[in-house]
Amino acid sequence: LRPLFRPRSVAVAGASRDPESVGHRILVGLLHAGFQGTAYPVNPEAGQVASVRAWPSVSAIEEPVDLAVVAVPAHVVPAVVDDCADAGVEGLVVISAGFAEVGPEGQERQRRLLEQVRAHGMRMVGPNCLGLLHTDPEVRLNASFAPRMPPHGRIALCSQSGALGIAIIALARRLELGLSAFVSVGNKADVAADDLLEYWEEDPGSEILLFYLESFSRPRRFGRIARRVGRSKPIVVVKSGRSEAGGRAAGSHTAALSASDVAVDALFRQTGVLRAETLEEMFGIARALADQPLPRGRRFAVVTNSGGPAILCTDALEAAGIEVEGLSEETRSALEGFLPPAATTGNPVDMIASAGPEEYRRAVKTVLLDGDVDGLVVVYTPVGIFDTAKIGDAVADGVRAAREAGGAGKPVYASIVGGEEQRYTLRHAVDDAPERTGGALRIPVYPFPEEIGRVAGSAARYAEWRASEPGAFPEFENQRLDEARATCRSALEERGSGWLSVAEARRVLELAGLRVPEGGVGTSPDHAVEIARRVGFPVAVKLASIEISHKTDIGAVKLGLEDPDGVRAAYAEIEEILEMRGQEGAMEGVLVQPMLEGAAEVMAGMSQDPVFGPVLAFGLGGIHVEVLRDVAFRVAPLTDRDAREMVREIRGYRLLEGYRGHPPADVAALEEGLLRLSLLVDAVEEIRELDLNPIFALEPGEGYRIADVRIRVRPT
Repeated sequence: LRPLFRPRSVAVAGASRDPESVGHRILVGLLHAGFQGTAYPVNPEAGQVASVRAWPSVSAIEEPVDLAVVAVPAHVVPAVVDDCADAGVEGLVVISAGFAEVGPEGQERQRRLLEQVRAHGMRMVGPNCLGLLHTDPEVRLNASFAPRMPPHGRIALCSQSGALGIAIIALARRLELGLSAFVSVGNKADVAADDLLEYWEEDPGSEILLFYLESFSRPRRFGRIARRVGRSKPIVVVKSGRSEAGGRAAGSHTAALSASDVAVDALFRQTGVLRAETLEEMFGIARALADQPLPRGRRFAVVTNSGGPAILCTDALEAAGIEVEGLSEETRSALEGFLPPAATTGNPVDMIASAGPEEYRRAVKTVLLDGDVDGLVVVYTPVGIFDTAKIGDAVADGVRAAREAGGAGKPVYASIVGGEEQRYTLRHAVDDAPERTGGALRIPVYPFPEEIGRVAGSAARYAEWRASEPGAFPEFENQRLDEARATCRSALEERGSGWLSVAEARRVLELAGLRVPEGGVGTSPDHAVEIARRVGFPVAVKLASIEISHKTDIGAVKLGLEDPDGVRAAYAEIEEILEMRGQEGAMEGVLVQPMLEGAAEVMAGMSQDPVFGPVLAFGLGGIHVEVLRDVAFRVAPLTDRDAREMVREIRGYRLLEGYRGHPPADVAALEEGLLRLSLLVDAVEEIRELDLNPIFALEPGEGYRIADVRIRVRPT
């Protein structure tokens, strides 16, 4: 992608003399940005554009061209691309619309364009995009609709929405956030988010990576790269389309399938990506990560001059998983030495409204030096007594003094409850402090104290993810996945798409090394008795049927059968139930298994997401799964860390640890089972849906048993 971001020369194909035209605006933006290379307008009908010599074609330019920005009607684009190829151009930014976003005809036009670009060995941003820019002083490339370059900084930004991207650049300027690069990927026919992630990984000027996405081109590749890149550079994403209506809008906007939000959240959790709900939150997180160290833990303190905003801040912090607990006796004693008697020295530290610059300076320093504090939030409510700038000076002085005294490495976030003008004053007082304090501070200032809760929670979560050991993708020698796939394909050849029989489904699990109870499907009363004698009484007998899933609901599950007569009677009762329902043909027989009692019931499952592929689920099982919805999700393939987190993430994990006299479950075996299941569904693409419920989680060392299984298959 280097020709896209660091070109030595840029041609603008479609550069018109009309100041309102797209090509003219892009050329002028390129010139006004102070591009450090050479810009060439391309217009066969003009000698000059914007006082710069124009060329009739890209191939006519007498010097090498690295990057071409294409702003011509869609039907002309192929000819321009061929011309660029003849000129040796390596990078394209296709601004032109009229491709996949306009329907089937446009989709075919885009498919042919991509084939053409790849045949020539070029890389392309777009089509239907608003361009890209790179603020490096050695480049200063503005090949976009942005009227002005944003300030240079360390934040790289990718936006799938072009117009929104330009608005985001304006917002970044207002927030005084410096950008290293911006890319509007448009229809992302070629260059997509995963490509940019990989490029920015090696770019020393891009340290915080932000994305606004409506869909994914290659989600698995994005996940693999993000898992690696996130170890050194934080990735923050706003993924729109959470709601059903939003998903439809995203699909129609980008001509791409919309992934389920469950899959998106799962992928981000697995790969350390921070998901922001809004653009404002994305920038809030970016400011914190760009300007402050990561917290070493989740223990934060709040220093304020007003109780109300501090309470709101504390609630938001705790809702985000941040601990706001009491300060040490030594710290409280030090605070009491200079604060008025009416102040509270717990946490939050409420210095009351009379607190001025000196109180803020000393309180900030004192609290930061507390060894039990991992981060600090400073809240200031202007009450008309003190100049806001002086409060900012004092906060900066206190942070500097704490760092000199050994309190370094702790993030500090600030909030001023007031107008934008006052926030600006406080922010600049803090940011200008290095002139007095001898070191850059860049303390981010937020308009509302509640916003800091979400920011601190994200920073702490990312710090924990980055500090943890990366997971490994395991392999198991005793899995026969080729045979499992053959079983599924055989069923497809025999009956077509649909559910496997109980016997087939159990066979697939056994081949994957997953633990099913002894037993089998009895196709007659005597056959069922034979199986019961083999596994040992007491037994459970349940309907075996492809068509009927909820067997308990129709009374087709019989438990605790002690003898052959009980098994025969159960078989007869289940036959009678189906006859009464007019579903005699739905009965394959009955599944006979030994009784498993007293164990915790969990479930595991998988469904195929249209974009992400297999999405795995784990939670409490039995009849509770649909009522409690206590379920964790991950995208296959799983690492051992993913499996470990899935089991521990559910609220019901306390039951698996042992609860009120119940023994603990074999958690290690459950984790292994999830890993085996992940490998199964990843290898056997014909499996479209899978449900293991209930799974009896036995005591440590005894494993688990999958009591019921349903597998739906479809040709790939």
